[in-house]
Amino acid sequence: MKSLKPTVLVAAALALAPMLGQAQAFPDKAITFVVPFAAGTATDQIARALGNGITAETKQPVVIDNKAGASGFIASQQVAKAPADGYTVLITTNTTHAANEHLFKKLPYDPVKDYAPVAALGKGGQIMVVNPSFPAKSVAEFIALAKKDPGKYSFGSGSSSSRMAGELLQQMAGIQLLHVPYKSNTLAVTDLLGGQIHMMITDTATGLPQVKAGKLRALGVSGAKRSPLAPDVPTIAEAGVKGYEMGYWFAAYAPAKTPPAVVKRLNEMLVKAARSEAAKTAFYEPTGTEVFTSSPEELAKFQAAESQKWGRIVKAAGIEAE
Repeated sequence: MKSLKPTVLVAAALALAPMLGQAQAFPDKAITFVVPFAAGTATDQIARALGNGITAETKQPVVIDNKAGASGFIASQQVAKAPADGYTVLITTNTTHAANEHLFKKLPYDPVKDYAPVAALGKGGQIMVVNPSFPAKSVAEFIALAKKDPGKYSFGSGSSSSRMAGELLQQMAGIQLLHVPYKSNTLAVTDLLGGQIHMMITDTATGLPQVKAGKLRALGVSGAKRSPLAPDVPTIAEAGVKGYEMGYWFAAYAPAKTPPAVVKRLNEMLVKAARSEAAKTAFYEPTGTEVFTSSPEELAKFQAAESQKWGRIVKAAGIEAE
């Protein structure tokens, strides 16, 4: 085999130099985390916890830009159209990158082609809650009431995960509820507190504080096992809906064509921040979220598998794309 000529090696080195230099200097200014949900939601909380970790490491600020509404369309579009330099990152969930493509006939963004996967960040469960004045004190009692009066009781949702949890409950329990959509889970919780809706299955980070404060009643959790934060609350499966399980995940994405070296650096910073004691104390433990990290390549494979799973759930629930 002939050895490469010096001129070829020099040319290759010169071509790589800008990419290596860019990665070594990154970040040298503020990074913006765009969040598709409102302040106070679990996605907002994890973005802030990880942003603090990156700032502690790099001494560069991380700005949190909440762009709630339209099922994550606004935030997703913003990042898809942002400069591919690593300074704009989407901190999101399965709502925008696994569920939406099955819930809407046309998306203003492509969840695969428009992004460079960066890292998985965590997995979480949800909690089924009602207003304390609601007569049902268990999942079984709620189902009994719903079966007695089909369509009378409503459930709110401010994310695809929350909506699908309610849709799956209807399908598996054989009940009919009225779905009321919101821009975020926090807004739905506000209406639940005020008695405008009857029930919702929301992320633990949003719902559990209200339960602990005595403002909402927990009927069940959506995971396969009980939450360590609420050990007395049964899973929806053990409470009467056998086989029920629904969760959500967090992940980070950069705009497509972001240099691989920059994506690698973002991945390193985010994974380090997610595994830190500071993030564990600030977000993961208080919300019962599992630390779940990955390489960019692993996230791409995970997202593809999750998209197929959510597609099956949407089809089984008989939901027509909007």
